[in-house]
Parts: sequence; structure tokens; C-alpha cells
Amino acid sequence: MGTRTLDDELADLAATARAALVREIELSGAWESDPVWREAFEAVPRHLFVPYYYVGVRGGYERRWGENPDRGAREKWMRGAYADAPLATRLRDGDLVSSSSQPSLMAMMLAALRVRDGDRVLEVGTGTGYNAALLAHRLGDDDLVTTVDLYPEITEAARRHLAAAGHRPVVVTGDGARGVPERAPFDRIMATCTLSSVPLAWLAQCAPGARVLTPLATGLLTLTVEDAGHAEGRFLHTPAYFVPLRGESRPEPEPAHLGGIPGHARGDDLFRFLFALTRGSLDPQEAYVLWEREGRPRRERYGVTVHGDGEWAWLDDPEGPYVWPLPVR
Repeated sequence: MGTRTLDDELADLAATARAALVREIELSGAWESDPVWREAFEAVPRHLFVPYYYVGVRGGYERRWGENPDRGAREKWMRGAYADAPLATRLRDGDLVSSSSQPSLMAMMLAALRVRDGDRVLEVGTGTGYNAALLAHRLGDDDLVTTVDLYPEITEAARRHLAAAGHRPVVVTGDGARGVPERAPFDRIMATCTLSSVPLAWLAQCAPGARVLTPLATGLLTLTVEDAGHAEGRFLHTPAYFVPLRGESRPEPEPAHLGGIPGHARGDDLFRFLFALTRGSLDPQEAYVLWEREGRPRRERYGVTVHGDGEWAWLDDPEGPYVWPLPVR
């Protein structure tokens, strides 16, 4: 029997850590509605997609990487790659520009996407390529998956990661808000970056009955597409915080001053969701009064309608008394 190498031991550690991650996601209930995703998470090695990442430390970030000559550091990198946590993968001037999302949140989003055999899927926000690999594994056909990101260095790295994992979906460098019209029509569109409204270009690239899942405000919006000019749907229950879509042409809104809002609301995730969703329509005090009057509504009570050139968010009913316009891209 030959001597085991560090690479052998790291491979064993990866298998053990991946199995532990799958068990953790299973216990979270993330794919309860579509358990087929378990097989994808068992099969796709996350560590191939994060050859290095950054963890926050006092005063900045610490880089962990898989080629570190120190044995303990490489083991630490491997364990971190399979933690059920988001991983910062690209920084620019100290700001986060790309990350690998928390695996249990990814699993929940993929289950909520309701992918069917043969679906053509567009992912907006390639990141490391891990999510595209999970989709390609689930569909069993790389050509059914298209993924787009703005920066060439991100898409080039993702192609390398995907090839190392045995997948070659179509990776496009471009503005995700414009979709990928040459690969349309799509049955599913999934974004892994936060938007301020739903790009109309996506609807035009969807097949009738398509499903769109995108972060918006601090939630996850699911839309059913009727045709190129109409889609409607509600938010899922979970909070979600993602890197903003790169290439946004509108400036970020000024930070809100919530000084007049009671402390219990300022720190409440559901109030902050309502305020983020209604920015430009409600001032903080108006948002607070509505939030209290309506019983501090959960995310599932909110939805979005896209119709023609208009787009609006609503509480409970798209034609009810609480409707707020969203900016249209």
C-alpha cells in the first residue's frame, strides 16, 4: 500500500466536508419541495469553484487559498469551502464585487425555481460558476444552461472552474440586465444579484409560462411570465442579501435617516424590507405607520406586477390600496 499524499488527504477531507454540508442543507429543509437537488450538491465539488476566498478579520480580509504551502492552511481552506456560508471571492478597492452564495440559500432558490427536465435556464450573475454547475448537473445537459456576468475576469475564471468540474454551460460576458437574447427563449431565469426592478428584456426572452426568480429589495421575488409584456408574482419568505447587479445605470439612493423611527422597527428585518421596497414612494414615517397598521407583514404578503412599461410592488393585492411604482430599467 503506497504512502498517502497531502492531495489524497485533502480529497478525503473534501468528500467528508461535502457530505456534512449536504446533511446540513437537508436538515434546513431548503430542498424539501424538490429533493432532486440533493444529488447535485452531493456531486458538484464546491472547492473547485473557490480556489481562494477572503474571510473578514479585524482591519480587513484574510485570503485563504488551496495552493498554500502550509498544510494546516490548506485544510482550513478546504473546510471553509464547504461551510454553509457565503464566501467573498473578489474584492476591488476593499469592496466586495463577487461572492459564492450560502449553499443552503442556493438550494432553497434552486428548489423555488421549479426546474423541469429539458428547461432552458438563464443565470444572471455567474460568480464562481458553482450555481451554473449545479443547474447543469440537474438538467444533465450543459447546453440548456446559460450564465452571464459583466466582468471578463469573472467569466474567464468561471469557465476554468466549470471545466475542472466537468461542465461546459454557455458562459457569456455582458450586462445581465439585457439578458442573452441569442440564447432565448428561456423557461427559467434566476438572478444571483440584487436588482431594483425587473428588467423588461428578461420577459421578452422568456417562453410563455416561464418562471423568474430574482433578489429584489432584501427579498426573493418569484414571477410567472404571461408574455413579453406581463409578469406577476410574490416574494418568498426568506430574507436575501446579494451583491447588486453590476452595470446598474442608476445611482444608489442616499442612505435613509431613520432617526424618527422607533428602535424596534429600525432594527427589524421586515420593516427594513418594506422600506427598501417602497423607496421613492414612502418616507420612513409613512412606511412605519403602514407597517404597524398592517400587522408588520411578512414578505410573502408582498408581490410585484410588470405590465407594459409599468412595474409596481404591492401588499396583498396588485389592485389593492397599497401599490408602489418601481423604477423601470
